[in-house]
Amino acid sequence: MLQEKLFGNTHLLGVCAPSFLFRVLMGDVQGLIEKQTINDTVNPRSSSSYYENYHSLREIYFWMEEMVKIHSDLLQKIYIGSSYEKRPLYVLKLSRRQEKVKSAIWIDCGIHAREWISPAFCLCFPGVLQTTYLRERDQTMSTLLEHFDFYIMPVVNVDGYEYTWSHPSKRLWRKSRSSHGNSKCIGTDMNRNFDAQWCGEGASSYECHEIYCGPYPESEPEVKAVARFLRNHKDIIKAYITMHSYSQMVLFPYSYTTNKIMFCSFQESLANKAKTTVLVSANCYLFSLPYIDLAPGGSDDWAYDLGIKYSFTFELRDTGTYGFLLPPQQIKPTCLEALAAVKEIAKHVLQNL
Repeated sequence: MLQEKLFGNTHLLGVCAPSFLFRVLMGDVQGLIEKQTINDTVNPRSSSSYYENYHSLREIYFWMEEMVKIHSDLLQKIYIGSSYEKRPLYVLKLSRRQEKVKSAIWIDCGIHAREWISPAFCLCFPGVLQTTYLRERDQTMSTLLEHFDFYIMPVVNVDGYEYTWSHPSKRLWRKSRSSHGNSKCIGTDMNRNFDAQWCGEGASSYECHEIYCGPYPESEPEVKAVARFLRNHKDIIKAYITMHSYSQMVLFPYSYTTNKIMFCSFQESLANKAKTTVLVSANCYLFSLPYIDLAPGGSDDWAYDLGIKYSFTFELRDTGTYGFLLPPQQIKPTCLEALAAVKEIAKHVLQNL
């Protein structure tokens, strides 16, 4: 049972001791976890309802294969490396293929294993092609695909994500599954492992901490693979977007310092425009500059320092009622509102190429 402390005090055995009233947020956490995994493959991959459930890593691999076959004119699967436990790391390239090299937008999901709504969005994003682009001819998406390639990485932390599925008691696992040296503790926080003020205040050098930064920058093969790909394509990638949960925020650099970035007022304006876009769902998103808590080694800060001016972190639903255990019925509205915001950012980037 997950509870929220409210207020109060009382006397216990004649001694004044604090006591609290509680509000039950989730009466059956285990039951909620089981409901999130039971329908992994119940819906056909070609159906819109497929994107209203969470999916295991194995199923996501199958989905990528099928999507690439069905939409071979639009989708390409790119192998960029392997994880610590030797699972393949894939990026989907969404593109209306042309002879010329186009500008690109990168979107990654699943850096933190327990944030299941994040990979759900990275499936939803190309998945909506079946309805909004291919069938209904979404003019905005059509225009964006004329000018941009989209590189979408559905799961960065493949080992950690798989671990949360195969070990239900570890559903809230955050880190990778790597082991370094003789440490008794497993895993590195991948969003503290990029070379952006690595392991400064807001990260930990202690292996057992949730925000362990790793033994050195890019020590995690998954982080190294992403960083290598972005470095190799930095001349064409015009925007970097990373999806996390939860708190319903649009964030931009820096998280490793309180100093404002060079384009702060501009980034603030665009972040505000993106978060305003999702208000069509009556679901409030905030934007933050330049940080909430110090978080050095983050991918968005690293991408910005690489030269990708438009760098954003989305913290998807919700604001704490379910947290990392967001119910499946909230997947579709979460994806649609985030998609609207991503399209808003892409349109702005296009207008300012």
